[in-house]
Amino acid sequence: MSMPHVTASQTALFASDLHLSLDAPETAEQALRLISTQAASADHLFLLGDLFEMWVGDDGIDSLTQRFSDMLRRLSKAGTRVWLMRGNRDFLIDVPLPGKTGPRFSEQCGAQLLEDPCLIDLQGTPALLTHGDALCTDDRVYQTWRATCRSPLWQQAMLARSLGERLAIGRQARQNSEAGKREVAGGLADVNQDAVDAMLDAAGADLMIHGHTHRPAHHHWTHQGRARQRVVLTDWDAQAHRGHLMRWASGQPHTLAQD
Repeated sequence: MSMPHVTASQTALFASDLHLSLDAPETAEQALRLISTQAASADHLFLLGDLFEMWVGDDGIDSLTQRFSDMLRRLSKAGTRVWLMRGNRDFLIDVPLPGKTGPRFSEQCGAQLLEDPCLIDLQGTPALLTHGDALCTDDRVYQTWRATCRSPLWQQAMLARSLGERLAIGRQARQNSEAGKREVAGGLADVNQDAVDAMLDAAGADLMIHGHTHRPAHHHWTHQGRARQRVVLTDWDAQAHRGHLMRWASGQPHTLAQD
């Protein structure tokens, strides 16, 4: 895949951590409404992982997932380039199911799957997109799990189970994760600054856009004489009044929230 290219005259929107779930209908409605309204006039829509609260395989599509897929396909057919990235909750998106054929989820959405991290040309500036969980290197337990669950052998063994088994495993994993978060002051671990700089150095970029940490902000710093920026996207939770799209224009992020 060639590097995604956003020209100076094009509009690019970014979002992550929608956590779409039938158990959170208000958040889902807010996200679908805002994306369908704002992205209709955008040239690019970048969705940087954790689109879903849980993803156990491309055969686990429920009614909400289908609505989301249909919305993205309509946007794509109307001319918006849709880009998807996996997160820590939906890392099995597009992973082939053993013995099964058919379109992958991104294809059903009319979208292009991005590797994590992914370098893009953002209106003339190299920008590194990532979900963000790989940057939380201080959480060694999670990083060990991340390496395990992204191995092809683990994924194929998981996807070889029945859908019912995978859903039960996924629900238990989410319960354990939520319990663990409540025991950690401040919730999710934040990124490690050295890991951020190392990833930017490797990509030859000074701008990073990511989600995952639920700490929306626009950070500026200097590294080895180079001015750098890190834009952290918000998570979505209607009850907590969180959730918005980020539009990049004139070298700055701009918030697009629900009216």
